[in-house]
Amino acid sequence: MAFDTYFYQKSKKMIRFHLKELIADKEFAEKRRITIGEIAKDTGINRMTLSKIINHPGHSTVTDNIDKLCTYFDCSVEQLITHIKEISGESEEPEDVK
Repeated sequence: MAFDTYFYQKSKKMIRFHLKELIADKEFAEKRRITIGEIAKDTGINRMTLSKIINHPGHSTVTDNIDKLCTYFDCSVEQLITHIKEISGESEEPEDVK
């Protein structure tokens, strides 16, 4: 699990966005810099929403934004987000209850 996901995690379960990685991949493929402003303009997603998705692990957004980002990056939902079930080594129930 990535450090940023573990460090900022407020609960044991969360959704992790891979927006930084997708931006880096697109920049490499197109050999140019891609800004949040450009993504906001091309997708219609507010810059502040994009910033929160990038900088605040566990941030929640609407499915319409997920659809727009998948279209922009030409990726699947699974490439954009991952469901983190729980922090490794921690459990919601005691061992003997399972």
